[in-house]
Amino acid sequence: MDNFANPLAGMNTLVIGGGGQGIGHAISRAFAVAGAAVAIADIDPERARDAVHELTKAGARAIPLVGDVRSRQDVDGFVAHAAAEFGTLDTLVTVVGGQVAFVPAVRLHEMSDDDWDLVYEMNLRYVARAARAAIRTFLAQGNGGSIVSVGSITGAMGAPMQAGYGAAKAGLGSLAKTVAAEYAGDAIRMNVVACGAIATAVANSAEDAEGAAEIPMGRFGVPGDAAAAVVYLASPLSSYVTGQSLVVDGGVTIRGPFPN
Repeated sequence: MDNFANPLAGMNTLVIGGGGQGIGHAISRAFAVAGAAVAIADIDPERARDAVHELTKAGARAIPLVGDVRSRQDVDGFVAHAAAEFGTLDTLVTVVGGQVAFVPAVRLHEMSDDDWDLVYEMNLRYVARAARAAIRTFLAQGNGGSIVSVGSITGAMGAPMQAGYGAAKAGLGSLAKTVAAEYAGDAIRMNVVACGAIATAVANSAEDAEGAAEIPMGRFGVPGDAAAAVVYLASPLSSYVTGQSLVVDGGVTIRGPFPN
């Protein structure tokens, strides 16, 4: 019988970007509650340690990993250290991403090559690196595995002043489809959680009542909304789901273009 109470019981997970107080931290907490051991990778040592302390205090198994997703050595190290510490690795989750935290929001003709490259690096290139390392580990273990990446609805629709970000997130969806097609026979899955407006410390729009009114469900998302979707896609509950983008946006992308 499927384990709905603890869908990740006995599983070992690496969450890249699992510190802080936003989506990554919510995912780390959700995985621990669902029964998984969690390796929390973050560029900030204090964020990683604090998140691990919270989880271990609650009785979960968790370890901190520190590094920069722009470093191939660090990304490979995240996967290797998590697998070595836990004995096996079952799930990779990539959370690091965004635009406003890294570069100014400008129109395409105003965007520099350096800013474009940084957005691409922080939203797509490192994910491919991490997925590659995780897939090698999954293949060596012979038991399959699951990769879940936090994406954005911007990857499927136009958004002013987000050309680089949207292109990178669109690439993330394509990457997931390719991984799914190439490794389905090895029981390796990859899916994306495509988020709409999620109120976090970086993207704090929770007080913008007018903006919330434009969302069919009438509110901005919270980190837990994204975390719940990630847990589902990482767990055996979604064992027949791969190469998909699960949209978590309060209904934004299904709203018609005409007024009610």
